[in-house]
Amino acid sequence: MRWQEQEPKAAPSSDALLPLQGLVRSVQTPGFAGVTFHEVLAKSVLNKVPKTSSMPFGWTVNPYRGCSHACVYCFARKTHSYLDLDTGADFDSQLVVKTNAAEVLRRELARPSWDYEHVAMGTNTDPYQRAEGRYKLMPGIIRALADSGTPFSILTKGTLLARDLPLLAEAAQQTSISMGISLALLDPELARRVEPGTPSPKARLDLIRRIRDAGMDCNVMAMPLLPWLTDGDESLDALFSALAAAGATSVTAGALHLRPGAREWYREWLARDYPHLSARYDKLYNGGTYASKEYRQWLAGRITLVKKRYGFAGRNQFLATRGAPRPAPQTAAGLPVAAGTLF
Repeated sequence: MRWQEQEPKAAPSSDALLPLQGLVRSVQTPGFAGVTFHEVLAKSVLNKVPKTSSMPFGWTVNPYRGCSHACVYCFARKTHSYLDLDTGADFDSQLVVKTNAAEVLRRELARPSWDYEHVAMGTNTDPYQRAEGRYKLMPGIIRALADSGTPFSILTKGTLLARDLPLLAEAAQQTSISMGISLALLDPELARRVEPGTPSPKARLDLIRRIRDAGMDCNVMAMPLLPWLTDGDESLDALFSALAAAGATSVTAGALHLRPGAREWYREWLARDYPHLSARYDKLYNGGTYASKEYRQWLAGRITLVKKRYGFAGRNQFLATRGAPRPAPQTAAGLPVAAGTLF
């Protein structure tokens, strides 16, 4: 193949994206068939989480919008409607890339008003989706957070994280970090159907081992568990057994939520791939976001039993709760530590 065929090509303009602030160009490349990257220059990348939110962190960083993992249940699908894009195929293929994320973040963290609160990544779309292999934004983001002394967490399904393990091990010497892998099923065929753009379950189990071998804790988000697909005793036992064997530090598990945006896309997929379950989902969710209280209580009981069986009961959960901000690092003389200094 000729070199010019490997180069990015300008994508057709989209009226829906014309209001996108900071848009520099939209490109397509042969290595990402069917995907369009909309490269933007962001003015800010630190996102404040409302105090009324139930999330256990106060700030997030999302270098990408949209996600090629294409998980049919992804709760973040609704965010693409803010760009006048659909929450189904467009979420999977129209990806916004904040190409200057690391530089902007470093400036924001240097502000006197920054109080070193925990910053979470992977809470909206995956920072280690395949696009990260092309744009390589995470090393600069990690360095900016670590150099400033800001505690942070990463939640991902992407095995691209392995590339940054040496950097993350170094960052762990500078600030508090939490590593999380999302893995809620082991069946490779079901994984191909429900999360077709993700690394295989086996690859993610291997990543857990590599994180532990690098000397870091590795927490697992076993979410979402899918009613009548991955919530049975046999499935739960196999999953938690594999996570324990891989060395996972803790596991958080829970039932599928069907928020608007994700709800329509998931139910369309279910009707296509598992039509015999559609009526049961109608009854279980009753058109809402959450499964019935009775189901959630039943599932919580099964999870408690299997966590105890494999030694996860009582272990710390992923992500620190909101609390007092971490004080800025200081030298013995009481002066702020310079960027890049270990402490």
